Amino acid sequence: MARTPRELRIRRHSRVRLKVAGTAARPRVAVSRSNKNISAQLIDDDAGRTLASASSTEPVLRADVGTGVAAAAKVGRLLAERAKAAGVDTVVFDRGGFTYHGRVAALADAMRKEGVTL
Repeated sequence: MARTPRELRIRRHSRVRLKVAGTAARPRVAVSRSNKNISAQLIDDDAGRTLASASSTEPVLRADVGTGVAAAAKVGRLLAERAKAAGVDTVVFDRGGFTYHGRVAALADAMRKEGVTL
């Protein structure tokens, strides 16, 4: 039985989530990607709350950002700034079952350049 790409991604994500968990000291960066946009959030899985988030659909980024790798890098920089404001400098990266390539890798690299350790 053939599986859809979405089903395969969810299976990969569930495998990753068995190993990756965020804490208050080291929250999880959960990445979500669609064809047009990308978003990420810092999650403390112990407390079950989101510490910070950033998305390419926010008015701050929507005005001057296009789509693709450039947008993902800007989202990564914005999330890194918000993480530092929340007192977080080390995180666990959860790619959400997506390939670590293109926009997902650009987001992670931008966070690293801003001083957040992945």
